[in-house]
Parts: sequence; C-alpha cells; structure tokens
Amino acid sequence: MANIIVFCILAVVILGSAVLSVVTKRIMRAATFLLFVLFGIAGLYFLMDYTYLGAAQISIYAGGITILYIFAISMMSKRSLQGLVERLKGIRVVQGALVALAGLAVVAFVYVKTEFLSSVKLDTITHVEVPMKQIGAALVGSDKYQYVLPFELISVFLLACIIGGVMIARKEDKK
Repeated sequence: MANIIVFCILAVVILGSAVLSVVTKRIMRAATFLLFVLFGIAGLYFLMDYTYLGAAQISIYAGGITILYIFAISMMSKRSLQGLVERLKGIRVVQGALVALAGLAVVAFVYVKTEFLSSVKLDTITHVEVPMKQIGAALVGSDKYQYVLPFELISVFLLACIIGGVMIARKEDKK
C-alpha cells in the first residue's frame, strides 16, 4: 500500500513538473522543473528497487545533463534571452492539438492491434527481480534490444545542441 502512495506522489510530481517546465515563460525555471522531473524518475527507479539505475539517473541526467543545460543557457547573452517570450497564436495551438491527437491515435491503434490487454494477466504478475548483470549488459550491449547505440546518438545530439548554442551566443556578442 505504501508503494502505491509513493508512486502516486512521484507521478504527481513528475507530471506537474513536466507541465510547468513546458508552460513556464522563464527558461531557468523550465530547467529547474526539468530537474524535478528527472529526480522523480529516479525516485521511480528506487521504488522498483533498481538502485543502480536510480543512482545513474541522478548522477548522469539530473546532475550532468541539467547542469549542461544551465551552463548553455548562462552562456547566452542577456540580449538574446530577453526577447524569448513568445505569444501563443490560435493556429499554433490548434496545430499542436492536432499533432497530439494524431500521436494519441497512433499509440491507441498500436495498443489495440498488438492485443496487449489480452496478453497481460494482471492477477498473475509476480515480482521478478532482474539481475544487475543483465541490466548492465542491456544498457551497454550492442546486440538486438540493447541500448548503447541510442545512448551514443543522444549524447552526440546533445553535444551538437550545446555547440550550436555556444556558436549562436558568440555570434551575438560580436555585434
């Protein structure tokens, strides 16, 4: 029962912080709310007794990536950050809602098509502990259903974003 209460609290923190991160007008507050989301996800890992993944979530994502974002934001000049308040136009809101509904329709179609509900028996789910060696092999392995390539691609993408931010900041300072 306590696990369900903690899960509900973490879910509210994650969802609330994610929404606030998207709708806030101040960029440093958005980074702070992102930090709360990442800490909440780490809390979910700890709740499932995946202490290694929880510690990795805190040290890599909540610590490293958020600090990298804040560092990139602080490198931007104040002149470029002052004009970032953008007013929502009606057509943009409608376009965003249509894209969100299309994504929801695709997820629902895949969910129904794969017969996920009929294959899952909620009464027979048992707590099976996955060995840490298997989790580590899945995270750093390069075989099918292993995640080293997506992690490397995301790290290259984040590095390109940071370099782009630095280049934009340097070009504005020369003016």
